Amino acid sequence: MAPDGRYARAITDRVSDRVQVAVRSDFDSTSVEVVLNRLTELDLPFIESDEGRERVQAAIVLIARGRYEDFERAAALAETDWRDVLVAAGLANGDWPERLDDKLGKTQPP
Repeated sequence: MAPDGRYARAITDRVSDRVQVAVRSDFDSTSVEVVLNRLTELDLPFIESDEGRERVQAAIVLIARGRYEDFERAAALAETDWRDVLVAAGLANGDWPERLDDKLGKTQPP
């Protein structure tokens, strides 16, 4: 089922383009919209910036490697303590922006 315009805008506003590309590339077509919706609804305490949200969302997607069950476990863990998923995905250290660029490509300027 194709998302309506409001739903598509909500995803675009809450999940970066490069995370969306990774989800569409890694997950089978029947899971993509469910995964994107779950990413938009994550409850991530103390994450207030778009950059921080993208970092955690990307970590979850990278950990899952296209497996929905692993995705759901990582998402649940992130809601408990998102720092654990950053460590598991290799995005916990100061070089995380470069590592994220290496894995997902550079962010395009607006």
